[in-house]
Amino acid sequence: MTSRRRFILPAAAALALLSALPAAAQTFITLASTTSTENSGLFAHILPLFLRDSGIEVRVVAQGTGQALETGRRGDADVVLVHARPQEEQFVAEGHGLQRFDVMYNDFVIVGPIGDPAGVGAADTAPDAMAAIAAAEAPFASRGDDSGTHVAEMALWQAAGLAPAGTWYLSTGSGMGATLNIAAQVPAYALADRGTWLSFENRGPLALLFDGDPMLFNPYGIILVNPERHPHVKAVEGQAFIDWIISAAGQAAIASYRVKGEQLFFPNAE
Repeated sequence: MTSRRRFILPAAAALALLSALPAAAQTFITLASTTSTENSGLFAHILPLFLRDSGIEVRVVAQGTGQALETGRRGDADVVLVHARPQEEQFVAEGHGLQRFDVMYNDFVIVGPIGDPAGVGAADTAPDAMAAIAAAEAPFASRGDDSGTHVAEMALWQAAGLAPAGTWYLSTGSGMGATLNIAAQVPAYALADRGTWLSFENRGPLALLFDGDPMLFNPYGIILVNPERHPHVKAVEGQAFIDWIISAAGQAAIASYRVKGEQLFFPNAE
């Protein structure tokens, strides 16, 4: 059986090292992550538990996945937690991060006007649903921000054999919550992660219209930024967070987060 880690300390050893460090050196780490994990309320639920267990505060920079990975490349974060696996693996292969770990998953859903003018609800597959939106030229709000959600959306258009363009295609350049707000105002269709959709209060005329296609699977991974590239990276503290979130305690914290009785994320660390 191969080892799960390269520059990896067992959680107990990492926390023991932390206890020997000056207090100022162990105050916080910076986590570059997605607007979906922030907007869904997940971090507000789990990060206080990690702080209680470790004494380490996690300060979140919420961005699209592409921006979060770029923040990691610059060394402006200690850890990244994102959801676009090919880009994550490239990040590691290029030496910007040490190792990717599975953390959790949920799925994407297609939401839109309750009346469903494009007939998305009758589609057999997610690409068929997107093709129906394009054929009807029904307004569609795209994040347009190189986020994990935007990457997934573009893969669906490609699978449908389409390159969306026109006045009906609205590129917001915004996070998930802001894009859903725009979709509610228009109203327009949108691709959203289920976690943000379930926690989104301003639904107005929007409803969940399509889900369940395997293409909508949405896994999240976590990576320590390479301290050899950026010596200021808080590698011990960052690894302590990684070890915690993929441990039984961290995975249980993720599984326990619910909105209106519904579980938003499903732990899947090895």
